[in-house]
Amino acid sequence: MGYLDLIDTRTPGPRYDVTPLFANAAAFRALAEDLARPFAAAGVDAVAGIDALGFILGTAVAWRLGTGLVAIRKAGKLPVPVLRQDFVDYTGQAKALELRPDVIRAGGRYLIVDEWIETGAQVEAAAALLERAGGQVAGLAAINMDDSPRAAALRVRYLCHTVWEEPPHETSA
Repeated sequence: MGYLDLIDTRTPGPRYDVTPLFANAAAFRALAEDLARPFAAAGVDAVAGIDALGFILGTAVAWRLGTGLVAIRKAGKLPVPVLRQDFVDYTGQAKALELRPDVIRAGGRYLIVDEWIETGAQVEAAAALLERAGGQVAGLAAINMDDSPRAAALRVRYLCHTVWEEPPHETSA
């Protein structure tokens, strides 16, 4: 998948910059189609995009699947009553995600989309929110899912689809 070459891997720290891929219309369309493909016949009722790059990618996947988008927000962003799920992110910082529960249909099937899954903690929190609200997780889609114990557990529990097959970002000595 040549579009992955647009991801900036020359970044300092543990993260790559995927935004150059988003800026290229043909590459972005191909990425959305590749991420949506395994879920086209899975009966997905909506895509759940995780704040913030997951909103961008999730919207494209939702459009491709013909569904709506449920926004899973960073804590404190929604001006209505929410469900909240705390977690510790890949940097070791305590964070939380929030969800407006009245947008979840009981028994509805939701595809969680984020741009990159590092430890799996954030996606695990998103899944917990959807399930507490009465939804079912139809699967997880991301450009990459790093190799970690929590991510491995997510792969066992849910249908997971990624398009990046490179090893995780390495730091130089």
